Amino acid sequence: MANYDVIIIGAGPGGYVSAIRCAQLGLKTAVVEGRETLGGTCLNVGCIPSKALLHATHMLHEAEHNFADMGLKGKSPSVDWKQMQAYKDDVIGQNTGGIEFLFKKNKIDWIKGWATIPAPGKVQVGDDVHETKNIVIASGSEPASIPGVEIDENRIVSSTGALTLPKVPKKMIVIGAGVIGLELGSVYQRLGAEVTVVEYMDAVCPGMDADVQRTFKRILEKQGLNIITGAAVKSAEALKSKAKVTYAPKKGGDDVTIEADYVLVATGRKPFADGLGLDALGLQITERGQIAVDSHWKTNIDGIYAIGDVTPGPMLAHKAEDEGMAVAEVLAGKHGHVNYGVIPGVVYTTPEVATVGQTEAELKAAGMKKPKVGKFMFMGNARAKAVHQGDGFVKLIVHPETDRVLGAAIIGPAAGDMIHEICVAMEFGASAEDIALTCHAHPTYSEAVREAALACGNGAIHS
Repeated sequence: MANYDVIIIGAGPGGYVSAIRCAQLGLKTAVVEGRETLGGTCLNVGCIPSKALLHATHMLHEAEHNFADMGLKGKSPSVDWKQMQAYKDDVIGQNTGGIEFLFKKNKIDWIKGWATIPAPGKVQVGDDVHETKNIVIASGSEPASIPGVEIDENRIVSSTGALTLPKVPKKMIVIGAGVIGLELGSVYQRLGAEVTVVEYMDAVCPGMDADVQRTFKRILEKQGLNIITGAAVKSAEALKSKAKVTYAPKKGGDDVTIEADYVLVATGRKPFADGLGLDALGLQITERGQIAVDSHWKTNIDGIYAIGDVTPGPMLAHKAEDEGMAVAEVLAGKHGHVNYGVIPGVVYTTPEVATVGQTEAELKAAGMKKPKVGKFMFMGNARAKAVHQGDGFVKLIVHPETDRVLGAAIIGPAAGDMIHEICVAMEFGASAEDIALTCHAHPTYSEAVREAALACGNGAIHS
C-alpha cells in the first residue's frame, strides 16, 4: 500500500477542502469516503439539494403571488414533483462531479470505502491497511432525534428523507424551528402543504438575535407556516398512511395531539464517527460526543487530527472548510488560523436571515451595559421594495466607546451574501463609521448595511 503524508477520513466540505489544500501545499494526500459520490452530507443530502428546492419553490411563490402585480399575466405554473426532484438531483450531480474533477486535478487519491483506525499512522479500508504520517478525521455528523421520537425515513423522516418524499404532502409536522426545520418547512408550505412547526423553546432559531426571532416568526406565519413555540414533544407515532405527534405546552395544560402525512424531525445533528475505532485508540471524547482537539485541531494522540462537525463548535460547512484549510497549513509546517468570532450563520428562507458575531444579549451577559445598535429597515431600501422584499432589517451591534463592530443580524433579501461585508469589516477590526464612510452602489440591498452603520452615528439617511 502507498505511504501518504496525510489521509483524510470523510469527503464533506471539511474533508475535501482540507485535501485540496494539503495537495496544494505539496503533501501526498488521500481521502477515504464510503459514499458513491464525494461532497458528504452537504452536497449530497444537505445544503445543496435543500437550496435547489428552496430556489424552485421561491420561483413558484413569485409566480403565484407577485407576477401579476408586475404585469406578468397568465396561469400559475403547476408542480411536477418528479421533475423538481430531477432538477435537484442534477444540481447535486454537477457539484459532486466537480469535487471528483478537483481530486484528479490535484492528484488526490480517493480510497473508496469506510475507514477504521487500527493504530496511529494506519487507516484500514476493507482488507487494506494504508500507512500515513497524519490522519485527519472529518467524518461529519448525522441527524439527531429526541426521546420518544424514532426516525424511520418513511412517515417520520430526517432532513435526508424530507428531500425525497414520494409526493408533496397535504399536511406536514416539523419538530424543531431551527435552520433545517424552517427551510424545509418553507419548501413544503410553498408547494401547498399545511405545515405546522413545533418548537420546544419560546422562539424560532434559538440563540439568535431576539429582534430577528420576532420578525422572522411574524413573516413566516404571514406566509402560511403555523408555528407553535413553547411545546415539548413527547412522542411521534408512525401509522399506516399518516403520523401523529403529541406535545405538552410548557406553560401547562393538556397534551395536544396533531396528525399529518409526514413528520420531519429537525432537532439538530450529532457527531458521526461510527466504525472508526476511536474507543480502542483511546481518543478523548467530550461530554457531547465530540472529538476533543487543541488549538491546532490535534487530538490527544500524536498524528491524529479532527475537524468539522465531529469537533466542538457550530455545525456549519464553512466552519469545517476553514478548519480544513487551517489544519492543512499546520501539517505543512505553516500556521493555520480560524477566527471563531467571525463565522456567519445563514437561514436560506425568503427572506434570508444572516448573523455574525455577538448578540446584544450575549454582550450584556458578558458585562457590557449598553451596546450601541444601528438599525435600518428594508422598507427604506428602494431595491428591496422593487422586488417585494421590504420586510426585515439590518442591525449592527458596536462597542459604545470604540465604535468597533461586534456583531450583526440581517433579515431580508440576499442577507446571506450581504453579511460578508460585515464579516470582512469585523476581521479587520473596522468601526461602524468605516462602513458608513464607504461608498455603496445605488440601488443595492447593501445600502441597508451602510444605513445601519450611519444609524450608529448621526442617523440613517432614509429613515
